[in-house]
Amino acid sequence: MPLEETAPPIRLRIGDMSHALEPMRAELAALLPRLRRFARTLTRNPHDADDLVQLALERALTRLEQFKAGTNLMSWMFGIIKNAWIDEVRARRRRAHLFVPEEHAEHVGVATNETQIQLLSMQSAMERLPDEQRLTVALVLVEGLSYQEAADVLEVPIGTVTSRLARGRAALEAILAEHREVTR
Repeated sequence: MPLEETAPPIRLRIGDMSHALEPMRAELAALLPRLRRFARTLTRNPHDADDLVQLALERALTRLEQFKAGTNLMSWMFGIIKNAWIDEVRARRRRAHLFVPEEHAEHVGVATNETQIQLLSMQSAMERLPDEQRLTVALVLVEGLSYQEAADVLEVPIGTVTSRLARGRAALEAILAEHREVTR
C-alpha cells in the first residue's frame, strides 16, 4: 500500500491548541512579500534576502511549537529574520566573507523614469542610515508595525524605537534634500 494512503495528516501542537500545518503555511505564504521586503532592507542584496527568507521559513516551520497562540505571526517572522541575519553577519565576519554588491538592474513592473529615480534615491538614502535606524524605519514606516511591535521585534524598549525613528526620519530627510540639491 502506498505511503500516501496510510499516513495520517500532519498535525502540530502549538500552545494549547492542535493546528493543521496547512493553515500556517497559508498565512506564511500571504506574508512572503512583506518578509522579502524586510529581508531586502536588512541584507541590501536580493539574493541574500531570498536566502534569508527561505532560512527564516525553515526555522519557523521546524519550530512551530515556539509560536505562542494569539501572538502576531508577522512580528514573530520578522524577529526570526532579524535574528537569522545577525547570525549570518557574524558567520560572514568569522569567515572574512565579502558581501556581494547589490544588483541594481532588477526591476519589478514598469515605472516611469521619475518613479525609478525616486525609488533609487530612497534606497540609497536608506542604505546610508545606521543599521539600527534603517531597521526601525523599515519596520515602522515601510512594514507598518506599531512602535510596540517594532520594539518587540528589535528587542528594545519602545522609547528606543521612538528615538531611532525620529533620528532615522531626520537623517532620511537630510540625505534626500542633499540628493535633490545635487541633481538640480
